[in-house]
Amino acid sequence: MKITVIGCGRWGSLITWYLDRLGHEVTLYGRASSGHMQAFLQTRGNGLLTLPESVGLSTSLSCTRDAEAIIISIDSQGLRALMEKELRPLQLRNKIFVLCMKGIEISTGKRLSQIVEESTDPSNRVAVWLGPGHVQEFYAGVPNCMVIDSCDEDVKHRLVEAFSGELIRFYYGQDLIGNEIGAASKNVIGIAAGFLDGMGIPTLKGALMSRGTREISRLIQALGGNSVSAYGLCHLGDYEATVFSPYSHNRQFGESFIKGERYGALAEGYYTADALHRIAQQYGVELPICEAVYRVLYLERDPKEEMGTLFRRSLKNEF
Repeated sequence: MKITVIGCGRWGSLITWYLDRLGHEVTLYGRASSGHMQAFLQTRGNGLLTLPESVGLSTSLSCTRDAEAIIISIDSQGLRALMEKELRPLQLRNKIFVLCMKGIEISTGKRLSQIVEESTDPSNRVAVWLGPGHVQEFYAGVPNCMVIDSCDEDVKHRLVEAFSGELIRFYYGQDLIGNEIGAASKNVIGIAAGFLDGMGIPTLKGALMSRGTREISRLIQALGGNSVSAYGLCHLGDYEATVFSPYSHNRQFGESFIKGERYGALAEGYYTADALHRIAQQYGVELPICEAVYRVLYLERDPKEEMGTLFRRSLKNEF
């Protein structure tokens, strides 16, 4: 399959490396102004991995014209601008857009697949590639399980068959709403885990995972998805990689925030906390953990006080 990957950060570059290993014809796109792209152009490496000579490198989105599949891995809040201002003028048709990114558009509360569907020709199809794993571990040969989902069954099956290999066992997703919301919201839980690490109470992560999954299951159901999806690979299945791993940007951001340390890497959960706050109000869904994270990040509430608020909530049945 001929593939263009848009986004030369850690995930975009890992996807490029992985798909090249499977024998696909892959081109990695990055802006000429990107430091990541300049590193690849000069050394074919970024400090995490090295791309082989078989991988194409481009600073022009014209490389998407010949691609069958276009994989996007960028900051979620920049997706609409990419689709409407940069890709729409190319008049791309009969492409498969694959989103390997996690987030919710803050201004609209829309899922990322909805943004692509609104911004592209009807002949194009949209899929999501989600689930646990870290670049460092995949590159070191550590396998994991992930999910591909799409409203188009043929596209879903084609991608799972084309992208499966020894490093990644893919499952067929069965709930696009649940998988997208679950994947985005687990980053907020990751920040909460970082708060716990920063406060020196990591043993509470077990309760965080259990109750966090429960509240996200309510949210998914309220949005029209299957509540069971919260217990799948895209949310609960991704907790180990987000709640415990030293490689998790969201967990590390939360810990650094508590310690008053500057953290410069992208933590998608920061934006997702704002989006979930708005969605919770709109749909009347109770999200105590996510709301606590929102209040700490956006209203400058004291993290220890917010933790106390969670413990002082009214007593109730677990399920």
